[in-house]
Amino acid sequence: MNLIFLGPPGCGKGTQAEILERNHGLVQLSTGAMLREATATGSEFGLKVKAIMDAGQLVPDDVMLKIIDERLDQPDTAKGFILDGFPRTLVQAEGLDEMLARKQRALGAVVAFDVDESALVERISGRFTCAKCGAGYHDKFRQPSKEGVCDACGSTEFTRRSDDRPENVKARLDVYAKQTAPLLPYYTKKGIIHHVDGMADVDTVTRSVRAILNGSADS
Repeated sequence: MNLIFLGPPGCGKGTQAEILERNHGLVQLSTGAMLREATATGSEFGLKVKAIMDAGQLVPDDVMLKIIDERLDQPDTAKGFILDGFPRTLVQAEGLDEMLARKQRALGAVVAFDVDESALVERISGRFTCAKCGAGYHDKFRQPSKEGVCDACGSTEFTRRSDDRPENVKARLDVYAKQTAPLLPYYTKKGIIHHVDGMADVDTVTRSVRAILNGSADS
């Protein structure tokens, strides 16, 4: 089963991809992880990608497609994959279609994680982590058992990502709306898109995703 997970930052698609990877043997292909892997190789292509990222520029569509192309040739993707964070644009989606056709592989389903934007800003902007062990917490939804002390390691130092500030979260959502949201009608026309409530609790979303997989497998 080959899947695409679509949704804005913080919608939970990464968490659900990890669950599928763990329970169903599908490989989670995260854009960020693949970019890091490419730059770590030290190859000419990897150095090109690193230079683009170091300059703070967006990685061009053709470069991203090449990274995906090479990753899908690795044997661990044979049972199935979950694309998390790709495609981001219509150009990438069309390039992916051509690539999969060439490899004689097909998408089983595209799962769109629907969210309430204001609630999502609250969900993301409240996150903080232990500076020592990385354990995750939230101002409203998950405070340490003892105020100011990490449950996992006992550290009293915490940190917040600059990307998680409310103004930055809203900017990221705007980018998603402009670049990636047009993919929804694209995949709707293909008849393979399914929607889940990205604001529901993790277990509820997992059941929804599992139902989509079972329905796709039967069709």
